[in-house]
Amino acid sequence: MKIFDIYDISQIKIEDPALKRYINLNTKLFPKSHGRAQKRFEKAKINIVERLINVLAVPGHRGKKHKIITKWATGKFSQHVKNVLKAFSIIEKETKTNPVQILVKAIENAAPCDEVTVIEYGGARYPQAVDCSPLRRLQLALHHIVHGAYDKAFNKKITIAEALARELILASQGSNESFAVLKRAESEKQANAAR
Repeated sequence: MKIFDIYDISQIKIEDPALKRYINLNTKLFPKSHGRAQKRFEKAKINIVERLINVLAVPGHRGKKHKIITKWATGKFSQHVKNVLKAFSIIEKETKTNPVQILVKAIENAAPCDEVTVIEYGGARYPQAVDCSPLRRLQLALHHIVHGAYDKAFNKKITIAEALARELILASQGSNESFAVLKRAESEKQANAAR
């Protein structure tokens, strides 16, 4: 069985050993779980393409621009499925490879290993470097990929599908033009400074 009856995901390789358990590539004709994954760690049971679609619907806060950028898109699952399918077809035309493999590679390149938290000690606050859990790494990578796509498409002639395809291709190559790859480098740089 192929996902959307188009893309075969049986041959896809995940190289990052930490993310292997959490990138779900179970075959499903139409990836929709209808919100069944409610318990802790159950997000890992949701197909990776569905998680991308879900994050595309609600990518998370980014200061004052959040409502402006995303209010037109929230909640319309079928619209996001169409956007992801368009993005996948653009990726397939440009790279001549399976777009789900490109998505997995982009996530591996965009997932930060370390980040910074703030600890309070004696009334003063200090930044402290911490390791990222694999589930959080995956979620952060998806958020940054979608935010990069929104930045490329907002108030521009390019559509969200084209922007998402461009962001996924750049992230899979590890290019510094990718927003997600830059965010990973920035996060790890801050963590190294806070050690």
